[in-house]
Amino acid sequence: MLNESTRWPNGTLMQRLSKRSRGELIGLLAPARTLKIGEILLRQGDGGQVVYLLRSPGPERSACVKITARLENGSHTLLAIRIGGDLVGEMAVLRDVPRNATVTACARTLAHAVPNDTFKAFLHRCPDVWPHLYEMATGQLDWANLRRQEFTGYPIAVRLARVMLDLADRHGSPGPGGIHLGVRLSQAELGLLVGAREDAVSQALGQLRQAGLVSPRYRAVLVTDLSGLRHFASST
Repeated sequence: MLNESTRWPNGTLMQRLSKRSRGELIGLLAPARTLKIGEILLRQGDGGQVVYLLRSPGPERSACVKITARLENGSHTLLAIRIGGDLVGEMAVLRDVPRNATVTACARTLAHAVPNDTFKAFLHRCPDVWPHLYEMATGQLDWANLRRQEFTGYPIAVRLARVMLDLADRHGSPGPGGIHLGVRLSQAELGLLVGAREDAVSQALGQLRQAGLVSPRYRAVLVTDLSGLRHFASST
């Protein structure tokens, strides 16, 4: 049952909020919509009538969506990853503009809607939420800018190592044999993160696996040597 005592992943908006604000927001949520892998929740260009809070479908599963934007040349770029406990769609609502990105499920995910007027009223009642929203927005921009800088400055395996370290630091959890990244992504989706084709990502994962740093799984990667992966990411 969803309530104020629900445990939220580290680093997410819900985990950062005060007890009062978290409880207020939970009280506004509509019943959850269940997203399947590959299902689109929000589309670039649509109006911003609603905000969604993401939630994991169970204690042993991680909710995950990718935020992508279509560029003028027809290509796509990945702007951010969001997991259970995060909001999506809030910027279009707050700025009253069309959505500037598409949100797609990378794992089975629950999404609770909050209408735009209801969400704005919540922010007026709980002004302590604003700094966390600002941090989310600036963090997304910094994350996307860092990924773009790495595209031209580092080999694919190094870019991949850096992204996996970032995910592990933000959302990872220790388990048998290593650190789970906390999100489930295909090799094609990892390619979007590092600006590489799926076949190049597969080769880079093979290089990291042979070095004993990671263990690729289906739609997942286990970090088997965290310190070694940090050294690899900073040595090239």
